[in-house]
Amino acid sequence: MTTNDLDTQEAVGDNVAKLEANLARVEELTQRLLKVMAQGRAVAPALQGPSQELYVKAATAYMAEMMHNPAKLIEHQLEFWGKSVKHYVEAQHLLAQGKLTPPTDETPKDRRFAHELWDTNPYFNFIKQQYLMNASAVQQAVDDIDTLDSEEKKRLRYFSQQLVDMISPTNFLPTNPEALALAAETEGESLVAGLENLIADLEANDGDLVVTLADKKAFKLGENLATTPGAVVYRNHLFELIQYAPTTEKVYETPLIIFPPWINKFYILDLKPQNSMIKWAVDQGYTVFVVSWVNPDAGYRDTSMTDYVEQGYLTAIKEVKDICDVKKVNAVGYCIAGTTLSLTLALMKQRKDTSVNAATFFTTLTDFSDRGEVGVFLDDDFVDGIENEVRENGILDSFFMSRTFSYLRSNDLIYGPAIKSYMMGKAPPAFDLLYWNGDGTNLPAGMAVEYLRGLCQNDRFATAGFEIAGETVHLKDVSVPLCAIACETDHIAAWKSSYTGVTQMGSKDKTFILSESGHIAGIINPPSKNKYGHYTNPELGLTADDWLVSAEKHEGSWWPRWDAWLSEKSGKKVTARLLGDDDHPVLAPAPGTYVVNK
Repeated sequence: MTTNDLDTQEAVGDNVAKLEANLARVEELTQRLLKVMAQGRAVAPALQGPSQELYVKAATAYMAEMMHNPAKLIEHQLEFWGKSVKHYVEAQHLLAQGKLTPPTDETPKDRRFAHELWDTNPYFNFIKQQYLMNASAVQQAVDDIDTLDSEEKKRLRYFSQQLVDMISPTNFLPTNPEALALAAETEGESLVAGLENLIADLEANDGDLVVTLADKKAFKLGENLATTPGAVVYRNHLFELIQYAPTTEKVYETPLIIFPPWINKFYILDLKPQNSMIKWAVDQGYTVFVVSWVNPDAGYRDTSMTDYVEQGYLTAIKEVKDICDVKKVNAVGYCIAGTTLSLTLALMKQRKDTSVNAATFFTTLTDFSDRGEVGVFLDDDFVDGIENEVRENGILDSFFMSRTFSYLRSNDLIYGPAIKSYMMGKAPPAFDLLYWNGDGTNLPAGMAVEYLRGLCQNDRFATAGFEIAGETVHLKDVSVPLCAIACETDHIAAWKSSYTGVTQMGSKDKTFILSESGHIAGIINPPSKNKYGHYTNPELGLTADDWLVSAEKHEGSWWPRWDAWLSEKSGKKVTARLLGDDDHPVLAPAPGTYVVNK
């Protein structure tokens, strides 16, 4: 036996031993998996998907369409079968000739199938092409239904696409060439690591499957996230008020208070110094305050929208005025916090309270007549389920909110990360934005139902009026100077709906800016990156489509444009302020204590 033979035999022995060790590890992990899966919560069917009524209506409408116009449906069926069978015959013909190459591939490019084996390997290419042909056929079948109303059609299209995305061959090990190749290369170690990742996610969430999107050990608030210097200078049961230390000798007289959404945590505005909107605003000479909302538990069951307005917004505004010894502040509201800032401003109008000098709205909906992509989750089948859930538990757990928003981008936020983690055994990336995305908050039962029923479903603020703090307020009551920023590809707050709300506000001084990109990237868009541009158009009497057609495109961030607008409404320059005052001592360094509560 030669030395090479001995080396080969030794290598084979090592591989066998490695494989056996991995198999033994799998057996141990399987026991942990079975144990933790038994701990998962029982999610009500109403929160798992749309009611069966939607699919019954769709099937009935499809059959009616087939009876009424059989030629169109037969044509589409023949087109699908023609493509599918032609592809099968071509693949068989090449195989019969001994050619291990795929046939012509005319399917559209899809980043899920970026690995070269999807294009070069006949087996995987055949699976990919057939899947994409079937996906197109499902989409065509939905489009063929003409007798559903527009909202039902939108929901059917969305949830049909969810099913199609779920059964993508990339999501299953036997049909994912990249995962299989890695498993073979590592003697199964990648699969063992993937199983460990799966179990770790289940154990971290008490049996609920929540895919970890970012390395949780890579970040710590106050150390490498939310590091802008400042202090908590006021606290009540709903929020901590953070004041940030000045970086300029002089600051604008009118302070700026930012209300972030309590659906998420405020540090999306202060991820790291390079993209921190809070730090940037401080550096421009503003005295910046930020509200850090409490993460509620069941004890907040009865907390209402009125509580958020009176004990949140109005209280925070009062404390900022007292600290800075001014009569007015400028305010910012982001997403749902912008909606509630609008309600607050309308209430203040009725009370003749002029404490807010000017307001800015980030990705804010106030007119819910078109609820955009997220509207598929706002019909009674889902909202009834949410109401039952919060009635029983006192809160809408962050689990449900996170899952809902993730499914709006399921390939990016669910399936893609799951493939990398569970099938390929890769560690999640150290990505600050994804870390924040996974750091969700709960919603109080009372507030959640009020918001979903009164605003999202019944659109009362823009129509009959919304009841808040003993008053009925209307969108037209928002009369302070305002600047609204919406985002072109926002899947949560559609920009056209945001624009429609702004046009109905009573202010005579309105500015509307449309940023490129989506709900987060369009807002957190620092000038230094010069990444996304924006559109402006002073003509707000146009439809949203006409506004965009005649708008002027600008390269780069909208932040400097907003700074120019805000500085004009912030008064003269005064000596930079210290943190707090005698009546508002420093309670904790920024980012405070509420933000770290899970």
